[in-house]
Formats: sequence, C-alpha cells, structure tokens
Amino acid sequence: MTGDAGPGESPSPARRPGRTALVVLAVLLLLGGGAAVAVGLLGQVADPPLPSAAQRSMPASSTAPRSSAAPAPTSSAPSAAHEPAALPVSISIPSIDVRSDLLTLGANSDGTLQVPQPGPDYDKAAWFEGSPRPGETGPAVIEGHVDSAENGPSVFYALGALTAGDRIEVARADGSTVAFRVDDVRVVPKDDFPTFEVYGNTDGPELRLITCGGPFDGASGHYEDNVVVFASQVA
Repeated sequence: MTGDAGPGESPSPARRPGRTALVVLAVLLLLGGGAAVAVGLLGQVADPPLPSAAQRSMPASSTAPRSSAAPAPTSSAPSAAHEPAALPVSISIPSIDVRSDLLTLGANSDGTLQVPQPGPDYDKAAWFEGSPRPGETGPAVIEGHVDSAENGPSVFYALGALTAGDRIEVARADGSTVAFRVDDVRVVPKDDFPTFEVYGNTDGPELRLITCGGPFDGASGHYEDNVVVFASQVA
C-alpha cells in the first residue's frame, strides 16, 4: 500500500525491538499502509477452539492468504444478567499526547480487518466491533495507523513509547469513562503474531492497541512488525 513512510521519513518511536510471543495463529496488520488481515479468537467464549494448521499459515504480505479465509469474527456476548457496556467513542493516552475520536470498524467480506481509509478519518483510531466493548470481559481491540507518506505521523505514531503503568482512558457513549493501565508493550513480526495472547479469553476487561512498527520495507511498501500494547482495566 502507499500510506507507509519509507526511508527519509522521520523515524517512528514504535520501531524499537521487542520480544516475540508464542504463536497460535498468524495475523497480519498493516496499519501504516491502509490494509490489514486479522483472524483469531475474537470475543469471549467458554472454550476457544485451537486454530487449525491452515489458519496458522497466513502470509507476510497484504495479498490473499495461502489458505481459505478464517471464519468471520464474532462479537462477545454479555451475560443476559448484565447490560452491555456502552459503545466507545474516544480514546485518550496522556503520556504520549494522544486524543482521538473512535471509529467503529468491522471485518471485510474476505475476512480482512477494516482500517481507517485515506480521507478525513485516516488519522483516527478505530475500535474493532468484533471484540468486546471496552469495560466488558475480554480484550477490546483498538487499532490506528502509525504514519503516512503524505501526512507524516498518524494517531499511533508514538505507541511504542508507552511503558508499563501508563494510563489509557476510553470514553463511552453514555458519558462514562473506563481506564486501563499498560501492562506490556511488544514489537512482533507480522508473520509471527501472538494471536491467542492478543485475542484470546481474559479473566477481566482488557485492552489491546495495535499499530505498525519495526523496519520499513521499501520493496513491499510496508512495515515488517506490529506494535501491540497490552493493558488491563483499573478503577
């Protein structure tokens, strides 16, 4: 895609080394370039199925997967005894001076994860509606671009500069705000993505922030890694 900053652009703070987690299912997220593929264990389920061998063979490119598309993600289902959390409308990360309205995006018909497209919404963060709403049990997923060749740094340009203990706040449509504390920040290869850790079940409300990072591959026009922030809800 043509949105990534290449050689000659300002270096991104997200391009710092990190450790790679155990792979259960490969996920490709090209958030600096306007396209993404995300498949995995989305939403809270009692016994999440293990991914098949075919699902573990996603390619490290923006082209179609080598195997058939994974099943479409499903939204988390709150217990009948509880009202669902209100929809998220904005995100604030004071330590890196980020404040963005939140888009609500889903999955494309081919199983790829929708991302903010070029235009007035390109530099906004987006909540993936196939994940739990922030404040519900499970990992709410929010994505954002790192930069673009045309406009430079985007909403999650400094995501890799977050450290454990930093605070993230998500405002919701009912006027409430849910706060999270950063637990970990990782830089992972796109072809070695820790899908189960990002999308798998959690004991309580958690948050995942995802963007691009690592080296920029001028030949493909994409970053080679993803920056993933893991955070847990706090009072």
